[in-house]
Amino acid sequence: MIIQHPDQNKIRLEHVLAALGNPMRMMIVSVLADGGEHTCGSILKGISKSTLTHHWRVLRDSGIIWQIPSGRESLLSLRRDDLDIRFPGLLNAFLHAAECDELTKGVIRQFSV
Repeated sequence: MIIQHPDQNKIRLEHVLAALGNPMRMMIVSVLADGGEHTCGSILKGISKSTLTHHWRVLRDSGIIWQIPSGRESLLSLRRDDLDIRFPGLLNAFLHAAECDELTKGVIRQFSV
């Protein structure tokens, strides 16, 4: 299967903000912020494959993550460089809130492993 990722210049702010507005996707992005590649099954435990597939698609189609097939799984990573070029400071502000803001942390914490 060929996975489509939007070109850097086609990443739209409204799609990024909508994708980041979901608590489960907020958790995923927080995990991917370590800069590494993660397998799909290693980020969230106890969530159905169909639910995870939906969230991967939203994040991928909005331009937030790379999803690269690797054997029987996919490797996920944050498109930090593309997002920083397209919307300077946005990802840093989001990650800061995810780490420091108690309300945001509370929402994200419900999905932590």
